[in-house]
Order: sequence, then C-alpha cells, then structure tokens
Amino acid sequence: MRVAVIGAGLGGLCLAQGLRKAGIDVEVFERDPGVRARFQGYRIGLADVGREALLACLPDRLHPLLDAVTGDLHGRRVFHDTQLRQLRELEPMTAIAVDRHVLRHLLLDGIDVRFGKRFTGYRGTRAEFADGTHVDADLIVGADGITSAVRGRLAPDLRPSDTGVRCVVGRTTLTPEFESLVPGFGTGVSDGAVQLMLGLMRFRRPPREAGLEFGVELPDTPDYVRWVLLPAPDVPVKAVEGWHPRVRALVEAADPAHSAALSIRVVRPERRWAPGRVTLLGDAIHATSPSGGNGANMALYDARLLRDLLVEKAVPEAVEEYETQMLAYGAQAVEHSVAVLDQFLPERAGPRS
Repeated sequence: MRVAVIGAGLGGLCLAQGLRKAGIDVEVFERDPGVRARFQGYRIGLADVGREALLACLPDRLHPLLDAVTGDLHGRRVFHDTQLRQLRELEPMTAIAVDRHVLRHLLLDGIDVRFGKRFTGYRGTRAEFADGTHVDADLIVGADGITSAVRGRLAPDLRPSDTGVRCVVGRTTLTPEFESLVPGFGTGVSDGAVQLMLGLMRFRRPPREAGLEFGVELPDTPDYVRWVLLPAPDVPVKAVEGWHPRVRALVEAADPAHSAALSIRVVRPERRWAPGRVTLLGDAIHATSPSGGNGANMALYDARLLRDLLVEKAVPEAVEEYETQMLAYGAQAVEHSVAVLDQFLPERAGPRS
C-alpha cells in the first residue's frame, strides 16, 4: 500500500508518522518551498485525545522528547480591568501546552517530505502537481488546511465560512515581569471594547537542547507569553494605550515575526462526497474556531483513526469507516467551537462588577 499525503501540517505529519510506524509506504507533499518558509503558529492546548494520537503514531523513542517539549497549564483563570484589578475568577483548569512550530519539527523527523509541490488535481489516485510531476498511490489524503486544494476538487461545494471575528495573535518572550501577568491557567484583560487574552508557553526543557539529545533538530524557541487581542486593532500597541504599564510593555515587546492578524473561519463538513480513494483530514474538512481548543486535537485524532483503519482493513473499507466517523465528530467539533466563540468577545468577557 502506498499513501500520498498532501500537506505537511500537524495532521498530515502525524498520519505519516503513524503509517511509517505501521510499515506502510507514505510520502508527504507540501506546497511551501521549505520547512522554514513561513511561521507555523503558536501555543496550542494538547487534550488527551491529541496526546494519545501522537503517542500512538510517533516512534516510541520520541515519546520522551514529546514530553520534554510540552508544558503544564494549570490553575486559576482570572479576568482584570485595564489596571489589573481583578473582576472575577473562573474555575481552575489543567491541560498540556505545546508550541505548534516545535511540534511540527518533531513530527518531521524521519518523514520524506517533498517541498515545493503545489497540488493541482488528481486523476483516479494519481496526484498531480504544478511543476508537471505526479505520483501514483493507493490513497490520496488531503491534509492541506482550510484552503485545501484537495477539498476544492473532491468536494467543491464545501467552502470556508467567515465568522466575522478578527484578532491579532502575538508572542512575547517570557520574563519575570510578564510571567506575573499569568499566575495560573490564563488571564483576560478588557476595557469592555477590547479583550486581551494571555497564556504561557513554558517548556519543560528548551526544545533545541532536548532535540539534540534525541538527534532531532528542533527550533530554538524560548518560553513565551502568547496573547490574543479581540477584535483585531490596526495597531495593537495603540489598542492598549492607558492600560497597566506591564500590559503595554508586553504588547510593545512582541516579536513582529511571530505576530499576525487573523480572520476566524470554519469549514463545516455538511455533505459527504462520493466515496473513493481520496479523503480529507483536519482543517481541510472540519476547520474550527480556535475558541473551541479542538482544531489541532481533531486533526491528530483523524490521523490516528485513519492509520488504525488502514492497518486493519482494505483501503475502500477503511476510508468508508473513517469518513463516517470523522464527519460526525468533526461537525460536532466545529459547532462547539462556534458556540463558545462569543465567550471570548469583549462584550461577553469584558469588565463586570
């Protein structure tokens, strides 16, 4: 069996690792010219379902490395006014944090990725690329994100829908001054019109140092504060003028290369396409709002489920069962993420007496 994975994001690479672990021939094709061609994202929360998928798909030797480059999230969730006077506190939470960029590099270890390969279409199970090349496989998996070219051919009626929400996401290197802003699981600061959400990414070990021990090249990413401004201001620093000096300093010290304005869009898997030997995974078919905390976790779970079924069944039967399950839980994940989105908007999460 040979599987062609289109897209080298977390889900596609997790699938590739799992197939490789199971002895199945797999090759990954990525439109970016290289692994460092663009910034690949921020801290995400790793739920049990995502962590278990990673452990199932990664080689056993990399399990300690995965543990080393994650971090603990636990404790209070507090909301402040702009002068850091506490307004209210939510129940404590516990989770695992992982940096998307670091995790992607870990997942690349040992995987044959063909960069600079822009997918243009398929004929049967022959995947075609813009450079005139093609590859024949027993299964094509579109793991190429919310703008998926594979979905565009397989299910052209399924398009991203815009929630209308815009935000700015930033990353600021962690210092003792900024660490005090997030004493627990997370912190919110709001003036009623603008909401600033803060969370820590504190690695158990520095990624590059830990990677060297396992022979894996990982980015030299420092501990940091991930922050999100809602709605997206034109100039983030101006949006927090007059706020507490530590908050202003945090936004001012952000790394420009790791800050970006984002539009929040979703893909709802409302209709199934004709069954065959082309399928979809992750954001390519059930892109969620980040407010749900389940986008990356669902992509990783997709990868594990599809890998397990391909090991157990012939391709047509494996794909049939995978799509039946994936479309059901994927639709639920998208609707949950949209339903909780307004809890993060200023008018809902802002100052209250």
